[in-house]
Amino acid sequence: MSQQPPLTPGRTPVSQFVENILMRTSIIVPSALACLLTVLGLVACSRTRPIDDDRLKSADRDAGNWLMYGRTYDDQRFSPLNQINEQTIGKLGLVWSRELGTTRGLEGTPLVEDGVLYLTSAWSVVHAIDAKTGVVRWTYDPSVPRSRAFFICCDVVNRGVALYQGKVYFGTLDGRLIALDMRTGKPVWSVDTVEKTRPYAITGYPRVAKGLVLIGNAGAEFGVRGYVSAYDAETGKLAWRTYTVPGDPAAGFESKAMEQAAQTWHGEWWTVGGGGTVWEGIVYDPALDLVYFGTGNATAWYRALRGPEGDNLYVASILAVHASTGEVAWHFQITPGDNWDYDATQPLLQADLTIGGRPRKVIMQASKNGFFYVLDRATGEFISAGPFVKGISWATGIDPKTGRPIESPSAYAGAQPVIVSPAPGGAHNWNPMAFNPTTGLVYLPAKVATQSLHAPDPNWKYNPKRDNVGFDERYDGPLNDTLKKLPAPTGELLAWDPVQQRAAWRAPYPVVEGAGVLTTAGNLVVQGRADGVLAAYRASDGKVLWEFDAGTGIMAPPVTYLVDGVQFVTVMAGWGGPDGLFNAPDLGKVRPGHGRILTFALGAKAKLTPPPFGHSEPPKPAITLNATPQTVKEGSILYSTNCQYCHGMDAVAGPLPDLRYATKEVHEQFINIVLEGARAPLGMPSFKDLLQAEQATAIQAYLLSRASEPAKPPGN
Repeated sequence: MSQQPPLTPGRTPVSQFVENILMRTSIIVPSALACLLTVLGLVACSRTRPIDDDRLKSADRDAGNWLMYGRTYDDQRFSPLNQINEQTIGKLGLVWSRELGTTRGLEGTPLVEDGVLYLTSAWSVVHAIDAKTGVVRWTYDPSVPRSRAFFICCDVVNRGVALYQGKVYFGTLDGRLIALDMRTGKPVWSVDTVEKTRPYAITGYPRVAKGLVLIGNAGAEFGVRGYVSAYDAETGKLAWRTYTVPGDPAAGFESKAMEQAAQTWHGEWWTVGGGGTVWEGIVYDPALDLVYFGTGNATAWYRALRGPEGDNLYVASILAVHASTGEVAWHFQITPGDNWDYDATQPLLQADLTIGGRPRKVIMQASKNGFFYVLDRATGEFISAGPFVKGISWATGIDPKTGRPIESPSAYAGAQPVIVSPAPGGAHNWNPMAFNPTTGLVYLPAKVATQSLHAPDPNWKYNPKRDNVGFDERYDGPLNDTLKKLPAPTGELLAWDPVQQRAAWRAPYPVVEGAGVLTTAGNLVVQGRADGVLAAYRASDGKVLWEFDAGTGIMAPPVTYLVDGVQFVTVMAGWGGPDGLFNAPDLGKVRPGHGRILTFALGAKAKLTPPPFGHSEPPKPAITLNATPQTVKEGSILYSTNCQYCHGMDAVAGPLPDLRYATKEVHEQFINIVLEGARAPLGMPSFKDLLQAEQATAIQAYLLSRASEPAKPPGN
């Protein structure tokens, strides 16, 4: 039997009982009656309550809405609603779906207030949608220049908005922070948060803390300096900015923290920016008045290319700063001197746990590097860490006193190539995890035994016109064959005990990639997958209770809420991101396609008919191009260097057009498209700064050679 929600402070047992009944049944309570019950103190009516600091602090008691990225400030993604529970989940059906007009990745968390969904789509487009009917209230397109896609590492995604004082806040791919009127979608203010001459982007969500809107940025793969900015929520005026890596010492340091961090860097790191971007995972503890965020990789990825070795603070770290000033309170570095793209930007989750017989206020992260960390969120003290996946090869363990990793001798060989696990995509990435206080477990998507070749390019030099990872794309040594012989990666939904640092259960996927997670008081965990299936599991043991085919791969996390007394579940389906674009063949049967939003409730029976996507027949070359084998091979290398991160490994596409199927008209304009930007308005930028005409022709020859091979269509 599912458990009752806990007694809400300030409510009588009778009023709590009535509220519980409303949560647990399918009775539809009209809005007017809901407001009348509010007067009687029986249910909350959000129409009379602005979204202010007090309301955000008490979001745990506002069960009918989903007001923040993780529902509450602790980001647990736990809902006390239990109309939909382990007994009733079999009756869950589709209420409505709406196509969002994109085939790119959808990663956002919809926020819900007063029966309206506020969500972001590809290219930073914002929608307000009626939660009951799917009718669009308004749409705002910030008109991000499509050429920006060139300087975005991981698809043109956006992970969501923030709501506060009648406004909707969101970041854009070209680095703006915009405030919209919640009712109309009209802009209230807009500010540039980044230096326009550097290749910054924003894909993460904003966080509201004490009247400030906090936002980070991305771009470390291209060469930028990371920071977090705080803006006045009413006016958009900059309140403070905290950098995550030091700048040029000759210009002076912005803070004591940056001066200390500079002692862990060597060479002229500032000339390439340094990295350490905060592209995800900003959370806030109102009681401690601390803001927490994780930082990303350095530029370049590899230590041997960054100069003499050091810890390179504060890359791959978790930082706590004071909300009012941005002053650093503490830091903990997950991967000192990171060499493998082990960002520490994964979601941060707060909880109060009893560990070793004493209550602890903790902050937790399932890191890219394969270890699950538990820290004291007041002090940053290391409490524990444990490997949550098998096959970790970069480290043999974590020092139990300091929390510092014990690196494996095989994980680093200077400028020499090595194979390491996890891969840069991590054992867990940005996909949100959830904590259920009833079971005491954290639920997260995990990737097992993902191996990657790391081959630093000894000739690498910073180039502001392209990415600056530092990987040697021309490496053709024996480790390539070794990598091909290693077992394929697998994926699973993992239930992790953060106190004992061990798995409670594991539910394997038929694909590698799992989406963000929701857990509820109905003893449920709800999660999508790359094959387009949305599934509900029993939270206590991982048994699959319900599945639905959403037609397109899912990356985004579901949310749940009440409208007129009925519990709904909403999720966005849209396959993309770095895994979708790269489209490696070992991910399983992923489902690229048209992106949509879907909403479910008990007893609903709407049908979903996804529009067709992709090709059903093998490709055929559209033209004949006489090219030597040497030209085709060179085209293959150039394609891998310049094209595959959007158009797919081996020219087999995911969400974007499959270039093996390019038409005669496309091939006749090929040079104009690649070098002159003829399709820049569609997101295909010009490569004239990186390629010569003969190189573009070599790429074309390679694509035509791929089209002539007896290849199967994508996904088969």
